[in-house]
This record gives sequence, C-alpha cells and structure tokens, in this order.
Amino acid sequence: MPATPQARRRIPTGAASVLAALLAVAGCAVGPDFRRPAPPAVGGFVAPPVAEESGPPAPDTAQLASGEAVPATWWELFHYPALDDVLRQAIADNETLVAARATLAAAQEAETEARGAFWPQIDLAGNLSHEEVGSRSTTVSGGRSGGFNLYSVGPTVSYVPDVFGATRRGVEQAAALAEKQRYELAAAYLTLTGNAVTQSMTIASARMQLAAAEDIVADDQQNENLVRQKLEAGKAAEVDVLTAESQLATDRAQIPPLRQQLSVARHALAILVGRFPADWSAPEFDLAAFALPGELPLSLPSEVARQRPDVLAAEAQLHADSAAIGVATAQLYPTITLSASVNAESLANNFAFPGANAVSDLAAGVTAPLFHGGALLAQRRGAIDTFQGTLATYRQTVLAAFQQVADTLRALEHDSELVDAERHALDTSDRARVLQRVSYEEGKSDLLQLLDAERVYQQARLGYARAQAQRLQDTTQLLVALGGGWWGSPVGSDASVVSSR
Repeated sequence: MPATPQARRRIPTGAASVLAALLAVAGCAVGPDFRRPAPPAVGGFVAPPVAEESGPPAPDTAQLASGEAVPATWWELFHYPALDDVLRQAIADNETLVAARATLAAAQEAETEARGAFWPQIDLAGNLSHEEVGSRSTTVSGGRSGGFNLYSVGPTVSYVPDVFGATRRGVEQAAALAEKQRYELAAAYLTLTGNAVTQSMTIASARMQLAAAEDIVADDQQNENLVRQKLEAGKAAEVDVLTAESQLATDRAQIPPLRQQLSVARHALAILVGRFPADWSAPEFDLAAFALPGELPLSLPSEVARQRPDVLAAEAQLHADSAAIGVATAQLYPTITLSASVNAESLANNFAFPGANAVSDLAAGVTAPLFHGGALLAQRRGAIDTFQGTLATYRQTVLAAFQQVADTLRALEHDSELVDAERHALDTSDRARVLQRVSYEEGKSDLLQLLDAERVYQQARLGYARAQAQRLQDTTQLLVALGGGWWGSPVGSDASVVSSR
C-alpha cells in the first residue's frame, strides 16, 4: 500500500537541523574574490634618448598628441578613400570575424546555461508498473492469482541550494570566459584592420618599386643603345657593349620578384575582404596618395593596459581562473539537494477515474566529502597553480604590449630620419647620374662611371620607396599597438550579436 502523503513529507529532525545550519551560511561564496590588476605605474613608453642618439628631428616627423584616444576608424587618418572602401568590405565580409562572433555567442550561451543552476529543475515524469497478487500455493492448487497495472504521472522538482557559492563561482567563471571571447573578437577585428591597411600599403610600395625598376631598365636600354652607337662610330670597345648588356640583364632580374611581391599582397588583401583572388581585384594603391598624419594620438601608458584587447583577454582569463579556485574549494564542502514530486497514481490509464490518488514526496539530502584519496585537495591546489601561471602570462602580455608601443615609437623616429636621408640620396644621385650621362656622351668619362652612377641612383630610388612605405606601415603599427579604437567600433558595441549574411 502506498505511503500516505503525510509520511512522505516527513523529514528526520537531525537532517532538518543540519539543513537549517547549512542554509544559515548561504550567501557565502568560498574562494578568492577577483580584483583587477592595477595598471603599470610607468610614466612613459620609452626612455629618454642618450646623447649620441639625440639630434634635430626630421622635418616631416609626425607630432604625438599624448593622452588622445585612437579613433575607431583610425585608417581614415591616411585620407585615402579607396582604403576606406577596402576596410568597409573587410569588416563586413571577413570570415575570421564571423567565426569570432560565433565563438562569442557560444560562450555567452554557456554563461546562460551556467546561470540555469540558480533555478529549480522541473521535469515531468511518467511511470507504468505491473504487480502480481496471490501466492504460489494458491496457484498450484487451482486458485487464481491476480495482477494489476499501476499508472503514475506528475512533475518532479529538484534544487541544489548554492550554500557555499559553487554555482556563483561557476557562473562567474563562465561570464569571465565569455568576456574573454568578447576581447578575442576585438583582437580579431584589430588584427584584420591592421593587416588590411598593411597589405594595401605593401601593394602601393611594390607598385612604386616596380615602376622604379622598370624606369631603370628603360635607362639601361638607353645606355646600351648609346654604347652601340659609339661602338659603330669607333669610340667604344665591344666589351663596353657587353658590360651594358650585363647591367640591363641584372636590372631586369629585379622585376619578377617585385611582381611576385605585388601579386602576393593583392591575393592576401582579397582573402582579408572575404573574396577569392580570381573574383576580386585590389585597388591600384599609390604610395604618394597616402597622407602621413600630421598628428598621431598617443594613449597614456596607464590606458594601454585597459584598452588593448590582448591584455583585456588575458585579464578575463585570469578572472576565470580565480573563479575556478572557488569552484574547486566549494567541492570540499557539503552539498544539499532538495527534491519534491507530486504524482497522480491510478490502476487505470484514465486519471479522471475516481480511484486515482495524489501522492507527493518531499526530500532533502546532504552529501559531504569524507575521503577522495586527496583528489579534491589536489584539484584546488591545481586551480591555484593555474591562476599563478595565468597571472604571470598576464604580466608578460602587458610587458609585450609596452614593448610593441616602444619599438614602434622609436621606429617612427628612425623612419623619419631614414626618409629624409633617402630623399637627399635620391636627389644627389639623380643629379650625378644626369651629369655622368652628359659626360659619357661627350667622351669625357668611360662607361663604368656611367653605370656606377646609374646603379647608385637605382638603389636610392628603391630605398626611398621602401623608406616611405616603412614609415606608413610603422604608423599603422603604432595605431594598432595602442588598441586601434576598437571600443568605438561595431565589435565594441554589438559584440554579442552573431553576424548573419
């Protein structure tokens, strides 16, 4: 005969006392409370230059606006509309960003799943059992035995009170991991925009170098024709013709690598905008059309650790590992389980039958760890060790971030000096080349002197193109190293939305 509802609801007095005592400490989450690491207490990114390194600044050195924030669309500082169009396409269609948004959405769902443990779990259960009535002796002697089917259906409720904060620490951990994915999305956005701008500048640089190399080859052909004319006139030796041909062949050999560099940059940019190289053509970027920003924003050192996504992602991971210590610590304490069920039981499958009974259960259980072979303590110690390792990784990430900013700031100083020197070398070598050509045509100098002047000019022209491109790319690297203004971009405001295209 089923137990009465009153009997099913009865809870032993001792268990009730333990339950009351455990619930009295509810609200106390074991484990450490996370505190954000303080930003680095440094006054600048680079040390003052020593005496032998100091000197007058280059005439076109960009001015640094200390304390200014990097704009979200930082590439617009170069004032190149074609570049703006490419960046819009990349942000809209890049597959890496789509994947990062989906990963963030999954992490946010995991956080929602973890929060579900705060609520009672309600299910609907149904059961069918068959019972026989009668003894074996009665059956053998000819008596009849009987049986019946017992149907039951009803809701069940289970709830685990978060007495020691295991659930809260688990939710805290899941939220921190979701936050990390948000910063990973920002890092992917920053990497994408930085690479797209860099590849665009590489295209412009390769085109400029290729044009210079083709002009040099044209000059070499002119030199060869000039030598042949002098040979026919009896004013040059055949060895001079061979020397001119050798120089022409050497300079022609520089063109295929530049064309390959240009093709690779175009293909890389196509992939960044989410297109196949055969279906999309990069703009014909002109290096001279990129405007060098006259003033560059320079965040304060204390702000870099609060705005770079890689540093923030490392901090979020540190938070998650701190919460994991609390989860492991809570495993050392008892766990309370409350459960209840209300079932309608009937001998027929029609629960509207007058003989149906309502049977309810209410139970409470306590499980306390006694001996697990040291596994629980080892789990907690491992969580602490993981936190210490993540803390060191966070500090190293901050150091690397400051190194990147410092390297780029010094690079910009040296880039300005290099561009100025290359410009002077180009002007000087060009004048020397023109004078040497006139001198050779007038018979006042030999071919080797002309070829040497041509070679110096060639190197100066290519060097000037590379120096200009390097300065633009280092400017890009500085803006990216400072965080690239991602917090004002779509990934900063809509990071929780998965892109649908």
